[in-house]
Amino acid sequence: MLELFSGLAPHVAFTLILSLGFVLFFEFINGFHDTANAVATVIYTQSMKPRLAVFASGLCNFLGVLSGGLAVAYAIVHLLPVDLLISVNTTRGLSMVFALLAAAIIWNLGTWYLGLPASSSHTLIGAILGVGLAHAALTHVPLATGINWGKALEVGASLLCSPLVGLLLAGLIVRVLRRYRGRSNMHKTPFQRQQVEGRKHPPFWTRFMLILSAMTVSFAHGSNDGQKGIGLIMLVLIGIVPANYVLNMDSNTYQIERSRDAAVHLQRFYEKHDAALSAKLAGAHAANGGCDSQQTAATVARLTALLDNTGDYHKLNSQQRWDVRSNLLCLDDAAKLASTLPGLTSADKHHLQSLRSDLVVTTEYAPTWVIMSVALALGVGTMIGWRRVVKTVGEGIGKKDMTYAQGMSAQITAGLSIGLASWFGMPVSTTHVLSSGIAGAMVADRAGLQMSTIRNILLAWLFTLPAAMMLSASLYYLATQWIH
Repeated sequence: MLELFSGLAPHVAFTLILSLGFVLFFEFINGFHDTANAVATVIYTQSMKPRLAVFASGLCNFLGVLSGGLAVAYAIVHLLPVDLLISVNTTRGLSMVFALLAAAIIWNLGTWYLGLPASSSHTLIGAILGVGLAHAALTHVPLATGINWGKALEVGASLLCSPLVGLLLAGLIVRVLRRYRGRSNMHKTPFQRQQVEGRKHPPFWTRFMLILSAMTVSFAHGSNDGQKGIGLIMLVLIGIVPANYVLNMDSNTYQIERSRDAAVHLQRFYEKHDAALSAKLAGAHAANGGCDSQQTAATVARLTALLDNTGDYHKLNSQQRWDVRSNLLCLDDAAKLASTLPGLTSADKHHLQSLRSDLVVTTEYAPTWVIMSVALALGVGTMIGWRRVVKTVGEGIGKKDMTYAQGMSAQITAGLSIGLASWFGMPVSTTHVLSSGIAGAMVADRAGLQMSTIRNILLAWLFTLPAAMMLSASLYYLATQWIH
C-alpha cells in the first residue's frame, strides 16, 4: 500500500490521502449508521450485552466484506455513464468523487443524529445520480444520458422491492410462529418475561436464533454495503494514481488474452448483425462520450494493437494502460447495447454476457489492501454510535414493545434478503429491509404501528434520494466553478 505514494508530488499525495479518508469515513459512518439496525434486536431483547453484540457484529461485518466479492461494487460504479468512468482521472472526475462522498456523509450524519433508520445505500445511490445529472447539465448533453438509466432502474427496483419482501416475509414468519408456538415464551417482550418469570434473557433456542440471525444480518450487510466502499476507493485510485490502478497489474497472460479474444468476438457479432445494430444504435456514440458503438471495429483494432504479444500489463506505459481501460469499457458498453437488440436468441444473449465478463476481467478488481481497509472501517464503525437507532427499532415502530418472535422474524428475513441480493450483485438497504420486517411482524401480530415513527421513516425513505441528489449536484457544481 505504501508504494501508492512513491514518486507523487506533495499536492497529489495530499489529494489521495484526503480522498481515501473520505471513502473510509463514509464506510465508518455506514458501520454505525446501518449496523445499529442489525444489533438492535439482540440488544433490545437482552439476548446479548451491548458491547459484546456490537463487537460480534463488527467482526461479522469485517468477514462479510472479505468474502463478499465485487459484483455490488461495480453495480454501484456503473451507475455513472461511460464517459465519466473513462475521464475520472480529470479534475472534473475527481470533483465528482468528492461531491458524491461529501453529500452521502452529510445526509448520513444528519439522519443518524436524529435517530432515523435511513439508508446509506439509498444515500450513496442518490449522490451518484446527482453528480451524473449535474455533469450532463454542465457539459450540455441530454439529461437522459447523464446516468446509466438501465443500471439505475435495476438498482431502483431492488431498493423498492426489498422492503416489500421484508414486510411480507417477516409477517408470514410471525404468523407461522404464532400458530404453532402460540403460547411460547418467544411471544413475550423482555419486560413481560422479566415481570412474570424474573428472567431478563429470552428462552435458550429463541436467544440462539436471535443471535444467529443478527450475526447473519451483520455478515450480509458487510458483503453488500462493504462493496460500495470498495467501488468508490477504486474510482479514487483510478482518478489520482491511474498508472497502477486503471488495470489489474497482476493479471496473467490468460486473463489478458481473454479480454483480447472477447473484443474480437464482439466485432464479429457486430458484423453479423450490422443492419439491425445500425438502426438500433444510431446516435448512441453521442451519448457515450466518445464510445462509438457503431465503430466497434476501430475500437477493437486499437485494443488488439495494444494487447498483441502483450502478456503483462507492466510492459505498457501509463497512457497505453489508460487506453486499454477506455477501450475495454467502450466495448463492454457496446456489448450491453447489443444485448438490447430485439429477436436475439437466448444463446446470443448468453454469448454477449460471457463476452462482457471477459472484457472486464482485468478492469473490475480490487487489491487486497482496499478490501481490508473497507472491512476495518465498516467493522470499527459498527462498534460506535449504535444507541440512537436501537431505541427507535425496539420501541418506536410498534405500539407495543417488540417481542422475541418479532425481532427474530425480522432478522431472519433481513439476513436472507440481503444475502441473496449480494449473491446476485444487487445493492439493497439493510435499514429498509429490517425496519420493514419489524413493521410487518408487528402488523401480523396485531401489535399496531406508531404512525409518527413510521411517518418519519417513510419521509426519510422518500426524501433521501432527492436530498442526496440535490446535495451532490450542488457540491459538484460548486467544485467545478471553483476549479474555473
